[in-house]
Amino acid sequence: MTAIDVTAAAVTAALSIIDENLVEFGDRYPGDTTVGDRYVLRPANTGWTTSFWPGMLWLAHDLTGDERYLKAAGGHVRSFAARVANGSDVDTHDLGFLYTLSCVTAYRRTGNEEAKRAALAAADHLMSRVLEPAGIIQAWGDLRDPAQRGRTIIDSLMNTPLLFWAARETGEQRYAAAARRHTAQLRDHILRPDGSTFHTFYWDPATGAPLRGETEQGHADDSCWARGQAWGIYGFLLNHRYTGDPSFLDAARRCADYFLAHLPPDNVPFWDLSLTGVERDSSAAAIAVCGLAALGEDDAATRILGSLIDDCTSTGNALLRHGVYDKPKGIGVDEGTLWGDYFYLEALTRVTRPGWTHPW
Repeated sequence: MTAIDVTAAAVTAALSIIDENLVEFGDRYPGDTTVGDRYVLRPANTGWTTSFWPGMLWLAHDLTGDERYLKAAGGHVRSFAARVANGSDVDTHDLGFLYTLSCVTAYRRTGNEEAKRAALAAADHLMSRVLEPAGIIQAWGDLRDPAQRGRTIIDSLMNTPLLFWAARETGEQRYAAAARRHTAQLRDHILRPDGSTFHTFYWDPATGAPLRGETEQGHADDSCWARGQAWGIYGFLLNHRYTGDPSFLDAARRCADYFLAHLPPDNVPFWDLSLTGVERDSSAAAIAVCGLAALGEDDAATRILGSLIDDCTSTGNALLRHGVYDKPKGIGVDEGTLWGDYFYLEALTRVTRPGWTHPW
């Protein structure tokens, strides 16, 4: 089979799993990761990953034009609108992940006004997490919690597109200004001189002074967590696309160079790039493929995607196996991950639908 045939077969296999999950999940949400290669449904729309399920349905519609997927994806708007209206589990920067895929996309595709209102409400919640004078978006938890105050994480680069969208939709540039300033702080402090990244970084909430880099999910504070590095590739690039700031593009390329230089021969990274001979993280690879493809690094993106197709596709109800959520805490190790599935399908969509418009 040619590379084109292999990719087409991978799309067919992925859509088959999505069809089965559509029947099993209905309007509910799978957990963050599989358990024994199968997702278990969660009791409610909570956590940071639920939007990746409707996100996959939007992609399935892009790949096929089948109205079933359009209807099913749009059917999740009401749940996300209720979540933000009720203030249910919204003390997080991951509102960008949650509402870009669930509601911004729905509004763009179908003109759903309920989706627009929910996404703008989520953007306002996200703005409430901007900490002055540092100008960073706090990652997790109650803003009064001293253990979390002044902390941001590299994943946040994927949450700023919600603010750029809100700025364009409302004409209020405070959203975009907050996103740009936050990204500049990560460029200057979470990105190390050698092109690797900290997972998380703290600023003094009173003075705005940068304090220290740490990790929550990597091997050590001075190591390089693979998924975070992948977020850096894609996230810095997206922020460059919105701002035109060349330093953000340079940051994305530096993240990409470090990531590629630390891949094993089979192109699927170990869960921390400073380690060898440990569990792989297919989700980091899938995210990186999307970022690399957007950067124009087509050969590297194709090579990594081919390894995911050959070595990491699932026999359960996930699209990918061999992902890692949080190795230090023993959560979701060598399992399917909801975000890994989403970015794998996004990668397949990029490859098979030239000119496709991404949701970010």
